[in-house]
Amino acid sequence: MKRELIEPFFATLKAANPSPQSELEYTTVFELLAAVLLSAQATDVSVNKATRKLFPVANTPQAILALGQDGLEGYIKTIGLFRSKARHLMEACRMLVERHGGEVPNTREALEALPGVGRKTANVVLNVAFGQPTMAVDTHIFRVSNRTGLAPGKTPLAVELALMKRVPPAYAVDSHHWLILHGRYVCLARKPQCYRCAVAAYCDFTPKTPG
Repeated sequence: MKRELIEPFFATLKAANPSPQSELEYTTVFELLAAVLLSAQATDVSVNKATRKLFPVANTPQAILALGQDGLEGYIKTIGLFRSKARHLMEACRMLVERHGGEVPNTREALEALPGVGRKTANVVLNVAFGQPTMAVDTHIFRVSNRTGLAPGKTPLAVELALMKRVPPAYAVDSHHWLILHGRYVCLARKPQCYRCAVAAYCDFTPKTPG
């Protein structure tokens, strides 16, 4: 994608969705962290279904710890890899209590030190909770960035670094939401819906798929 097309590409996505939001359901920074940790290799729908039952009962590190491993597993057993995720969340909660007074830290280093929290999870929390212009590259962003020519790369980190350089500052904070939603609902993996894509004119992908 030519550099001069990047601004209208994002301007078009913004016009269609001025205030994009995460599709994970949460009301506090800790709930967001827990939901993102649970969402690895799982759909937001499945995570929301579980946390709607979990969070009314336990939505702080202290309350999760009080549930115990078995108790936590009972709430999230419908999510893939729930046993390992429960273990990671319990360990993360213990560290939050012991090192951070039960509060979620707002630095990458501190977040990535938590069990079960990798770069992508840290980026989501830094962006959504703290408004930092990070780029959480999931499968959708990786696909859209490569397919459109916006920020080609062979690894998620390469795509992330390319996006950080190419996305105009005015769109930096919300850009990862627009790209995720675009990949989830329009620029589909098997057959992108080019015929109804608002940014098809700026995209390198050929041939465009017919309706």
